[in-house]
Amino acid sequence: MRIALFPGSFDPFTNGHLDVVRRGTALFDQVIIAIGNNSSKQRYLPVERMTELIEGVFHDEPRVSVREYQGLTADFAREVDARFLLRGLRNTTDFEYENTIAQANRHLNPALETVFLITSPTLAAISSTIIREIHRFGGNVDDFVPYTLPKP
Repeated sequence: MRIALFPGSFDPFTNGHLDVVRRGTALFDQVIIAIGNNSSKQRYLPVERMTELIEGVFHDEPRVSVREYQGLTADFAREVDARFLLRGLRNTTDFEYENTIAQANRHLNPALETVFLITSPTLAAISSTIIREIHRFGGNVDDFVPYTLPKP
C-alpha cells in the first residue's frame, strides 16, 4: 500500500492544501493529513478544531485521514508506515525551503521519499498567513478555505 503523509501546521487548511490532497489521492492509496506542532509558531486555530474542520471536508473520502502528531515528521512517517511525504510548491521560495526539509527527512528516514506537486496556478497566491490576517480583521475568507471559519 502506498501511503503518503501530507504534513503541515494547516493553520488554516486552505483550498491550496485541498488541491494537493485531492491530486495526491490519484497517486497514493492513502493520504494522511498530519497536523504537526511547530514549536516556532503560535497557532491561530487550535489543532483539535482544525482537525475537526479538515475531517469534515473529507468525510466521504475513506482514503484520506487526519492525524495530529508531535515530534519529527520522519519519525511519525515511520510510525504510520508512510513511505512518501506529499508537499505542495507555490514558487521557488517554497522549493528552497521544502528541499532542505526533504533532505533532512531523508537523512532521518532513508526509506522516506518526498513528492512535490506544483500548486495549481489559480491557487498559488493563497497562503495560510494571508488568510489568517484577512480573517483576524474580519474579512471574508470563504473563497480561500473549504469550510466556514469560526468568527475571530
